[in-house]
Amino acid sequence: MPPLNQTPEWKALAAHAAALKASRIRDLFASDPARFERYSVEGAGLFLDFSKNKITEETVDLLIALAMARDVEGARQRMLNGEPINVTEGRAVLHPALRDFAMRDYHVDGENVSPKVRAEREKMKAFANSVHSGVRKGHTGKPLDTVVNIGIGGSDLGPSMVTEALKPYWIKGRRTFFISNVDGQHLCDALAECDPETTLFVVASKTFTTQETMTNAASARKWFLQNGGDEAAIAKHFIALSTNQRAVEAFGIDEENMFVFWDWVGGRYSLWSAIGLSIALQVGFDNFEKLLKGAHAMDEHFRTAPLRENMPVMLALVGVWNRNFMGAAAHAVLPYDQHLHRLPAYLQQADMESNGKRVGLDGAAIGVETGPVILGEPGTNGQHAFYQLLHQGTDLISADFIAPAISQSESGAHHEILLSNFLAQPEALMRGKSEKDVREELVAQGYAKPDIDKLAPHKMFPGDRPTNSILMEKVTPETLGALIALYEQKIFVQGVIWGINSFDQWGVELGKTLAKAILPEIAKCGEEKSAATAHDVSTNGLINRINTIRGAKPEGANG
Repeated sequence: MPPLNQTPEWKALAAHAAALKASRIRDLFASDPARFERYSVEGAGLFLDFSKNKITEETVDLLIALAMARDVEGARQRMLNGEPINVTEGRAVLHPALRDFAMRDYHVDGENVSPKVRAEREKMKAFANSVHSGVRKGHTGKPLDTVVNIGIGGSDLGPSMVTEALKPYWIKGRRTFFISNVDGQHLCDALAECDPETTLFVVASKTFTTQETMTNAASARKWFLQNGGDEAAIAKHFIALSTNQRAVEAFGIDEENMFVFWDWVGGRYSLWSAIGLSIALQVGFDNFEKLLKGAHAMDEHFRTAPLRENMPVMLALVGVWNRNFMGAAAHAVLPYDQHLHRLPAYLQQADMESNGKRVGLDGAAIGVETGPVILGEPGTNGQHAFYQLLHQGTDLISADFIAPAISQSESGAHHEILLSNFLAQPEALMRGKSEKDVREELVAQGYAKPDIDKLAPHKMFPGDRPTNSILMEKVTPETLGALIALYEQKIFVQGVIWGINSFDQWGVELGKTLAKAILPEIAKCGEEKSAATAHDVSTNGLINRINTIRGAKPEGANG
């Protein structure tokens, strides 16, 4: 098979991009009154408008031809068939099975795993309901009203993002803290607000060996024992989301309070599994199940819609077009809903850990750009932070604007103002402002010619910045589930196009390995250490400087 950039489909797109370079998106709108209808897709409660990209019908036809040549439809079926498409780890990729309510069978190594999925979901439901009803209590007989979720990566970003996004659905009187950073301040700040008699700790680690998670879990356990709990009470206040039963039991957690998921569920795709138990404990299991059903609706759309009408496919193809042929090295995710403020961070992991690869499935260098840098903040905060670079910077950055038409908190004119910005920013990025427009505006404002000459270059906007707009009626468990699944499947499709494995993450390993080697060389506060010599001079110098500072034991430091 030839390299991707040597295929006829890729070459045709490159030639088309060169021919389209001189066109402007605003001119494409002027020549096509039906452009909005032509370049929009609806499905699973979401509406996608991708008309504000530099694309024509020829562009779409060529992108569809690329998708067909890269066998997107076949790859989709291989994933859903449970084939080990995660080739470097020999694993299936079946997170859609976790949210399938069509009672399909999903097979991994000849075993139908669907009954296990449904059984584990029922176990989660029973546990959540027992906490909410007060049947399950702490060791002193008080209800468990606070959850501390201890995890990192996919065991933290997904559940914390969803829990924040569904804040209007929180059960009154319940609180959830998400602890991920091994920086002890993260855990200490949360524990300062917790009552050990009413706190339930959820330790989320597939292997139960993740350094950051288990360090935080051990410290939480120590805090609990120092504040009225005893060894026997651990079983009432700690549960595990893991596959390592021996390590879980050694920690003091009862087997019945261990919830499992499987190696065909990648960490960043795991919020639909037992990893989502913290979500269910905060918003109720019914709402957690609605989240799954929303994702299932998007999966069904992805499974059945023709490529040209398929929302994940078109979002992926437009992304490939902007990344590889328009030169957009970064992509902004801009939710115009405060409750979605953690979505950009969640998608940083989902996208950059999945498609931040330089080697293809065959082990050879891919030869084209792959996953973009993902950034973002909720609107309108981002407008007063980094939009300046989006509008007038030297780099082309594509963007997704996301908004509900109706807020969960309609109050005064707040949402109308928010929506006006949601609509205005993509229009401004597309239209820009020419020198002629600027000069006419300044003349109308009474500026003298010398001042106009001075100001005009600074007030010009190049425009022609590509954006997508994703609209929903309201942020509900269902629409949120659909939105997350939309991005999951988009990432999958882009991985298929680029010919990479979107489901491993070897890039996180080297730093972790080196950190373990360095750890014994870091002095405890007040401890003297011999000079480090095993590393490069920069790392040695930093270790020695840190140890000199820590050896002095600053006031207030703990050993």
